[in-house]
Amino acid sequence: MTIQRMDNVGIVVDDLEAAIAFFTELGMELEGEAQIEGIVADQMLGLDGVRSAIAMMRTPDGHGKLELTKFHTPAAIPVGPPNPPPNTLGLHRVMFAVDDIDDTITRLRRHGAELLGEVAQYENTYRLCDLRGPAGIIVALAERIG
Repeated sequence: MTIQRMDNVGIVVDDLEAAIAFFTELGMELEGEAQIEGIVADQMLGLDGVRSAIAMMRTPDGHGKLELTKFHTPAAIPVGPPNPPPNTLGLHRVMFAVDDIDDTITRLRRHGAELLGEVAQYENTYRLCDLRGPAGIIVALAERIG
């Protein structure tokens, strides 16, 4: 038996509207929003009294999705330093291919994004960078140049 596909990556955020705006600016599309609560959510997550709001974002090609989640109850729990470095164990980053890395950085900065280092060039193939995005996650960008 094999998997069928990767369905989505879940990201817990503290400000759902700001996260939606950030990923919309990046070029993702809001597929839908929902309130999640009840016994199924409690059972799946192993928590009691789950009440959350989610927003499903998809890439323009429809193949990549992010599920942004704002927990109302129980409250989200911060772990580690507020802005963990790229070598922190666990989910490292989410990377997106973009057509203009400089324009994308400029637009995302209006939503609080900060470059972790600088835009680097890999051979004559890609321009790459890491940004700090909503809830401290690292969003990587790759622009094919060659």
